[in-house]
Amino acid sequence: MAQATTDADEPRGIRLGVVRGVSYGLFGPPGTFIPQARSLGAGIVRAYVYWSQVEPEPGRYRWDVVDALLGQLDGDEEVWITLCSSSPWATRTPTDFLPPSPAHDLDAYAEFVRRVVRRCAGRVHYWQCDNEPSNTDLLWAGTADEYVAQLRVMYAAVKEADPAAAVVLGGCGYDVLGSEAGSEPWRFFEQVLSGGRDAFDLFDVHLYGDAAAVPAHIEAVRELMRAHGCLRPVVVGEYAAPVPFEFPEAQAVMYEVFAEAFAGEAPVQSTEELAARARQDTPERRAMAALYARMPQLPPQLLMFMEGCPPELEAGRHRINCRQLVACTLQALAAGVRRTLYWNLAPEVPGPADPLQIMHLMFGKLAMLGYRDGELAVRHPAADTFALLAAQLAGARQVTRVQSADLTGLYAFEVERAGRGPLLVLWNRSDTAGDAAGGEDRPPVAVSWPWPASAATAVDAFGEPHAVEVRDRMLRLAVSDTPVFVSPES
Repeated sequence: MAQATTDADEPRGIRLGVVRGVSYGLFGPPGTFIPQARSLGAGIVRAYVYWSQVEPEPGRYRWDVVDALLGQLDGDEEVWITLCSSSPWATRTPTDFLPPSPAHDLDAYAEFVRRVVRRCAGRVHYWQCDNEPSNTDLLWAGTADEYVAQLRVMYAAVKEADPAAAVVLGGCGYDVLGSEAGSEPWRFFEQVLSGGRDAFDLFDVHLYGDAAAVPAHIEAVRELMRAHGCLRPVVVGEYAAPVPFEFPEAQAVMYEVFAEAFAGEAPVQSTEELAARARQDTPERRAMAALYARMPQLPPQLLMFMEGCPPELEAGRHRINCRQLVACTLQALAAGVRRTLYWNLAPEVPGPADPLQIMHLMFGKLAMLGYRDGELAVRHPAADTFALLAAQLAGARQVTRVQSADLTGLYAFEVERAGRGPLLVLWNRSDTAGDAAGGEDRPPVAVSWPWPASAATAVDAFGEPHAVEVRDRMLRLAVSDTPVFVSPES
């Protein structure tokens, strides 16, 4: 019988969080990051742990990485670990990094999971079975049925070792959400839900790109679960914007670069192989070097993601990033999601970025923090916006989107906060597709909105004061693409 969703499955309260990255302690010593995330207001953190890190040889366990993570906790934050089936000896594809693949022996896999979960019992709240498994060869080197077999083993092992912990289904990403129903990635998840409907507690969705698409994406995965009799709470394990594939002007160039970079490329990415490739003339590095050689001819919608782009494009991308961070979070919370985790907190390791990696072009500039002298001491604009958003939403019980009959482009969200006055978040959406400026040149619109208090104060997503007045219990303010937070005047 299919497991029914219950109130016990639903995470309590609303928490905003961050993902550390795709590795922790794999490419260097396991450094400190949870205090930095906590200082931004993150109430949940997500980190990756690989089988290769914990059991490097059969029966020999190492706990330095896991203990380094646990040692940073203060008891208040929630922890989500994505546990990856990557091993040089225990899995079909021998690697310590990517791609995870089916275990040679499911009993050995179960024992690995039990040992890790017992080590973390009561301190790690969520355990995820790999990540984006429908992204086959890159993030899962196996079939949907093989993923289900491993998911079921992991679920049983987690519940045995820590019955209070929740199991998260591997993330449903852009390969699914950006394709039509019936595509191969959609069919992968349909097969997973058909065979594994009773082997997970939470459904993880990854929301990259335009925040306006968030409600439709969340409803699509809920409908997918309903169709297989396994409706579960949805959590957002990753989200961020902008990314290059949002912009039509950038897409054609990106597809060309991808085709050149990965023609005949082996999918295995061990730490040793990646270190060797950094010194080799690989197809990826040749394709990226050719792209950088064309910088003067490239559209601004792609240039802003590249290292060394003009300062005005760099600043514009940061502003889009901040606006979309707020917009995506509010859209997800209004759709009933109670956990959102931004991608990502910081680069994997200290040191200069390698611009000749495609993944850096795609996601490298989304990090909220950067390194200085080996420490996470640099705050990018998204960090300040995240901290502002977390402070504004502190104590949030419910987020509701309210439609405006007069302004069809207006996004309005009312937030109920425990022990605090109401919060109203407003922005006006412009058609910014392909616009590297993000609609900043468009004039704001005048908004009047019912308001329960006699006064109000407002601040925008960049932390700047915003003019607002209250007359006859009506707010009056000008609203642009930049979200504005309005609260009763203290």
